[in-house]
Amino acid sequence: MAITLHLFYTGKGDNAFQFAKEMESKGIADQIRNEKDNLSYKYYQPFDDAHTVLLIDKWTSQEALNAHHGTKMMSEIAKLRNKYDLKMKVEMFHQINVNPENDKYIRK
Repeated sequence: MAITLHLFYTGKGDNAFQFAKEMESKGIADQIRNEKDNLSYKYYQPFDDAHTVLLIDKWTSQEALNAHHGTKMMSEIAKLRNKYDLKMKVEMFHQINVNPENDKYIRK
C-alpha cells in the first residue's frame, strides 16, 4: 500500500524556499527520487504562506519509507533543516483505490 507524506517546512523569511532550492541544487532531492521505492518527491509553495514549502513525498510502502530513513541522506537533510532553522509538520496518507466513475467531481 503506497504512502504519501505531506511535509510542511516553515521558517523565517524565505528560509524554507532556500532549503528546497539547496536540496535540488545539491542533488539530494534527485538521489531520493532515484531510490528504488520512491514514487514521487516534489516541492510546492502555498499561495497563502510565503514562509512555508510543502514537500509531497510518496513511497511504495512503510518498509520503503523506513529504509529511506536509514540512509545517509537523512543526516544531510537534517543539517540543511538546521542551517535554515526550519520547523516541520507532517501528515501521512495511505493510498486507497478510488473509482472516478463513482464520483462526478473527479475529472480524468
